[in-house]
Amino acid sequence: MQYYSKLMQLIFTVCLFALLSWVITPTAEALTPIKLFDISYKDCPPELAQGAVTSGGSATAANCFIVIGKAENGTYKTVYDADIYGRIYDANNDSVLQNRTRLGSIAEVPPGISDFELRISVPANQPLPLKLKQFKASGFSSQVRR
Repeated sequence: MQYYSKLMQLIFTVCLFALLSWVITPTAEALTPIKLFDISYKDCPPELAQGAVTSGGSATAANCFIVIGKAENGTYKTVYDADIYGRIYDANNDSVLQNRTRLGSIAEVPPGISDFELRISVPANQPLPLKLKQFKASGFSSQVRR
């Protein structure tokens, strides 16, 4: 009889812990998609463009541009650390940023529609105008990087 009492107590305790861990478990932070639209670009102001070079082994001259557009957060919460992805081509349809689709990030995207800017450097030998395609972003409902 004492054996069954201890067994029932153990089963009750395990069930109680399982129930509490299910109730108290924090929600998982999933990526929140951000719609990007009205994407265009403009020349960097002179103070940002001065001495621009592209990444790589040698210092290659580059043109500085600011990609501008609108970001739409369809949720009721601010989205943080939204990574921006997209493709940028030159006038000959050659990729401007080889093997790279992550272009930068937006620190905070409040609910609704807001403006965003992103600085990019393009090798000076690539012909203009640039073609901006497949832009999108996604971020988190709470800050994850510090």
